[in-house]
Amino acid sequence: MIRLGVPSKGRLMEQTFDWFAARGVTLSRSGSDREYAGRVQGAEGVSLVLLSAGEIPRELAAGRIELGVTGTDLVREKLAGWRSDVAEVAPMGFGHADLILAVPECWCDCEDLDDFASIARDFRAAHGFRLRIATKYHRLVRAWLAQHEVADYQLVDSQGATEGTVANQTAEAVADITSSGETLRANNLKILGVAPILRSQATLFVNRAALDDVRPFLAQLGVAA
Repeated sequence: MIRLGVPSKGRLMEQTFDWFAARGVTLSRSGSDREYAGRVQGAEGVSLVLLSAGEIPRELAAGRIELGVTGTDLVREKLAGWRSDVAEVAPMGFGHADLILAVPECWCDCEDLDDFASIARDFRAAHGFRLRIATKYHRLVRAWLAQHEVADYQLVDSQGATEGTVANQTAEAVADITSSGETLRANNLKILGVAPILRSQATLFVNRAALDDVRPFLAQLGVAA
């Protein structure tokens, strides 16, 4: 039995159901929105598992599901050696968002990472502690900043409204997912004028150990593996 993990609620679930339906496979809940069992019609030997998008990378890597739909940002953040555990099968064309670094709009002299690195050095000298960046994406942000030789900062964990941390004075900058940038602008933040840390979208992933088992189903979907 091939276990397919799909986000359990919201627009991401609906768009995933639509994506499979367009390929002749109907996914649906078994009952109410409070139930996490599902049905699959149009494909033999496939069961539906409804999970939060954040759980799917872990379940894939552990082999408790063979296929899963989640954001590329979540896989790369939650799985340190993700390429050895899972493989990208198909970008799905929805759920687009960028992981970006944003700073206060009033930082007129901060337009790129070189400016940010200088401000971070000056901040540490003036305040005696490192400039704080609020984020949920510690692994991705740390690797990206190291690649660009930015050192004088500290990451502070944010599991809530990350954009509000600057106004609340619990951080000086934020690194977060955004699609339109409206929430950032509403909180008087601007995106640094550089390429995003990561461009993310909903993607169908497979557990590498199960790749041979899922090939017939992927072929039915018209997906090469």
